[in-house]
Amino acid sequence: MNHPDYKLNLQSPGTPRGVSSVVGPNAVGASPGDKKSKNKSMRGKKKSIFETYMSKEDVSEGLKKGTLIQGVLRINPKKFHEAFIPSPDGDRDIFIDGVVARNRALNGDLVVVKLLPEDQWKPRITLSLPGVLGLQGVKPESNDKETEATNETDISEESCGHHLLQKSPKGWNGPDVIIEAQFDDSDSEDRHGNTSGLVDGMKKLSVCTPDKGKEDSSAPVMKDENTPKSQDTRALSEKSLQKSAKVVYILEKKHSRAATGILKLLADKNSDLFKKYALFSPSDHRVPRIYVPLKDCPQDFMTRPKDYANTLFICRIIDWKEDCNFALGQLAKSLGQAGEIEPETEGILTEYGVDFSDFSSEVLECLPQSLPWTIPPEEVGKRRDLRKDCIFTIDPSTARDLDDALSCRQLTDGTFEVGVHIADVSYFVPEGSSLDKVAAERATSVYLVQKVVPMLPRLLCEELCSLNPMTDKLTFSVIWKLTPEGKLKLAFTLDHETGLPQGCHIYEYRDSNKLVEEFMLLANMAVAHKIFRTFPEQALLRRHPPPQTKMLSDLVEFCDQMGLPMDVSSAGALNKSLTNTFGDDKYSLARKEVLTNMYSRPMQMALYFCSGMLQDQAQFRHYALNVPLYTHFTSPIRRFADVIVHRLLAAALGYSEQPDVEPDALQKQADHCNDRRMASKRVQELSIGLFFSILVKESGPLESEAMVMGVLNQAFDVLVLRFGVQKRIYCNALALRSYHFQKVGKKPELTLVWEPDDLEEEPIQQVITIFSLVDVVLQAEATALKYSAILKRPGPEHSLGLEKESDEEPED
Repeated sequence: MNHPDYKLNLQSPGTPRGVSSVVGPNAVGASPGDKKSKNKSMRGKKKSIFETYMSKEDVSEGLKKGTLIQGVLRINPKKFHEAFIPSPDGDRDIFIDGVVARNRALNGDLVVVKLLPEDQWKPRITLSLPGVLGLQGVKPESNDKETEATNETDISEESCGHHLLQKSPKGWNGPDVIIEAQFDDSDSEDRHGNTSGLVDGMKKLSVCTPDKGKEDSSAPVMKDENTPKSQDTRALSEKSLQKSAKVVYILEKKHSRAATGILKLLADKNSDLFKKYALFSPSDHRVPRIYVPLKDCPQDFMTRPKDYANTLFICRIIDWKEDCNFALGQLAKSLGQAGEIEPETEGILTEYGVDFSDFSSEVLECLPQSLPWTIPPEEVGKRRDLRKDCIFTIDPSTARDLDDALSCRQLTDGTFEVGVHIADVSYFVPEGSSLDKVAAERATSVYLVQKVVPMLPRLLCEELCSLNPMTDKLTFSVIWKLTPEGKLKLAFTLDHETGLPQGCHIYEYRDSNKLVEEFMLLANMAVAHKIFRTFPEQALLRRHPPPQTKMLSDLVEFCDQMGLPMDVSSAGALNKSLTNTFGDDKYSLARKEVLTNMYSRPMQMALYFCSGMLQDQAQFRHYALNVPLYTHFTSPIRRFADVIVHRLLAAALGYSEQPDVEPDALQKQADHCNDRRMASKRVQELSIGLFFSILVKESGPLESEAMVMGVLNQAFDVLVLRFGVQKRIYCNALALRSYHFQKVGKKPELTLVWEPDDLEEEPIQQVITIFSLVDVVLQAEATALKYSAILKRPGPEHSLGLEKESDEEPED
């Protein structure tokens, strides 16, 4: 039911009576104690659950000596007790086991960790399961001190291919183990912001959609009676120790400390806390549960809690003490009903720290007030006049912010003069102005399905700088002489009245897109060389480290076992292997996407950086593009990094004075651009997931062919070909008599034995392995925005163990 707005108390509640106020240096926050903590008290003082943070001085000294390690914390979105930071040596990630070891740090925080003694490291098992290589799976510590721990079946699953995981093998009674894998953090360099690790060949087909995990660690594994008992421990011979650590300090709280979720009453009605606090349960289970004062809650929440069971709230963590299991928070806003587009969208934007407020009058006053604006005559005199040349844009009819254009003319000697022309946004964004500060903070435009959250005001994006036809505009131009020889995305159609999705289709990446992208890449490279030659200590560049060697070699070995030889000597060689492996039959694109998904795992994230902060120029290289220098110059309307590069280019051309910025300050801005770019990417993925979930609810069930991407011991992952989404199918949700998992060499297989429709018939056997084609049905679940993929019962030809379209399998 809907509720009228109510006034939320936004005053800081302070420390509740009876709650310890001891806080370590740079503490993330605190929460009131619970009954279990009180029972552990000694001499009137609470026993600490979390360690006190180290002092800044000790942290600095430890980082210098190498006894401490810093890195960005990544928390498994399905199993919140698992977290990782990258290893400095570029090898396997460092594992952080449990909420206590995480020490109140949240996903994305820059943390400092201390390695545990080697006898506390976890054995690692490499299962070589494509589609499972997106996260590392670990059996949780049984002595984790978090109370009211969420059951595994309550934890949401990020159902992108790069957010999948495998449980510890059943029947293994030895030490806890880690399932080896890695995030996919690579990104593309195209003008549309698609994400990929390799140019063209690594385009993403999939759309990320959140889904609740269904595997239950307490449920018995259903197996064929003939399954060998040693099957679950088959991979143990491949194990090795993985470094484990604990968080000792938080260098930077990059997580917004905001979360979307629902309110619940505390379970223990007889506790003192029940009369003071409600429990906030975040939708993102990587965020801890939060105590919120009842005075912040709706007035009738205590008497009518069920009325708010489907109401979304935004809560901010304000404190989290060492002796408390949960954080203390403050309700910021009631969003509306869960599952509705606008409340869910606002929640996503808030969680990821996206500023979607209107631009202030102070910011808008920085722009020309007299319209239509014309180029001042003195400005024309400072620039090369290209208004007589034929210059054109290649953009869809719906595009409004046209920040790039092309030109091409034949010269008398038979060569061609080709130009890339980019809107001069920096002319309208004076350094140090209010507009500059807001743009620098936003750092990027954020693209949702139904709208855009712009980095710059609409007047600038759509009028002053947009290269609209038949208008005079200011640009930076990169012009070459050439000899004569010289992505997939899911798009929605929306109902104009309701804004709900009516349908969707896969966006076709045409030759015109590729043409523009190629020239944009060349322009970015040319500008990178120009600004680096002129300002070797102050150039803002973009680097892409090579893939993680060990992971890549493991994957190559797996593909060899699958009869898929891959050349990974360079990005170009890998792209060629991906293209040539599967030919051009009906399902070749899908098989290529499955393989691409596997090879995106070892790829690292491309990063902005200041040239003066890296001593080794070999680290400047861009792996995916295979070039020594690269930057972003071609999209200043939507990326602040490009605005900075424009200012550097203007100075390098003698148009303006040299920027007065120190390398460390420029590096901080580069880091911020990196953070906001990743947040924008995730928000875009969640927006697509939101709309697709609603489409399934409104138009489903939806049927489609699917291709198997990864095989686990109780589930398998599929690429749904009709929609390009990836989902996990659980065996315990199917009408099976039994199922069992085995590995044929390195090749994982699940054999499903279906219950026959007629008891007099023989059961149907179906073998699931990589590249298998299956039929699936996507159907909405009772929980808002959740949908599941169900495998359709195969036809009678499977009773002989035949695979559908078996003749379409890739050749050796």
